[in-house]
Amino acid sequence: MKDKAAEKRDSEWMPLTEHLGELRKRLIYCLIVFVIGLVGGLFGSQPLFDYLVAAAPIDNLDLHAFSPWDAIGLYMKFAILISFIIAIPFAMYQLWAFVRPALGPKEQRATLQFVPGALVMFLIGLAFSYFVVFPMAFLFTEKVTGNLGLEQTYGVTQYFSFLFNILLPISLLFELPLLILFLTRIGILNPTMLKKMRKLAWFILIFIGVLVTPPDVVSDLLVAIPLILLYEFSVLLSSMAYGKRMKAQQRRESEWEQDE
Repeated sequence: MKDKAAEKRDSEWMPLTEHLGELRKRLIYCLIVFVIGLVGGLFGSQPLFDYLVAAAPIDNLDLHAFSPWDAIGLYMKFAILISFIIAIPFAMYQLWAFVRPALGPKEQRATLQFVPGALVMFLIGLAFSYFVVFPMAFLFTEKVTGNLGLEQTYGVTQYFSFLFNILLPISLLFELPLLILFLTRIGILNPTMLKKMRKLAWFILIFIGVLVTPPDVVSDLLVAIPLILLYEFSVLLSSMAYGKRMKAQQRRESEWEQDE
């Protein structure tokens, strides 16, 4: 005999076309929130720009515009970044709402905790990339420029493109533990799969670390090692979640056998 949660999930089962329609609705909601955040981000672009210029790794950073479109493009980049931060928890909630009918009551409560966690992990990754990785990479380029006897002239677009190309990939990678834990909770991933993918995952993370840091071993290790530890932490969380999931499944199966 099935428990009430299983019967409820069966009653909420939808055909493929309805699943696609539900997914499209969730994506439209995310797009609407992103656009609203984009509008709000335009108002927050100026204060954020002023802060980042004042907190630059060197004193008296003098930025130049080399195109009439530089200022407009910069406003849009800042607005997209602000909107992205706003949209992350909402997008996680929409993902949870999409898979919720397939989860039991306990699983629903447990996975709902990922919504605020997604924002927290993104902000931690943002802080790590801005306060640790970016100054290290920027000062390295300054040193190389000085060694060549060149005078550095900073284009505003080039400076912030350099900044965002470091911040965004690392910040998104800090979502990895939550994403893996969430996919484990809903049965898509398991620790065995993650262990088999370990060598490939390490290679990708080391490649990203080398890509966003200066070409020296110390800088590469300072970024690659935290990213690898992040993956191993994800595997540990997946193992714990998978163990709990298997125990709960065995308990439900034993209850069904007793009822029969």
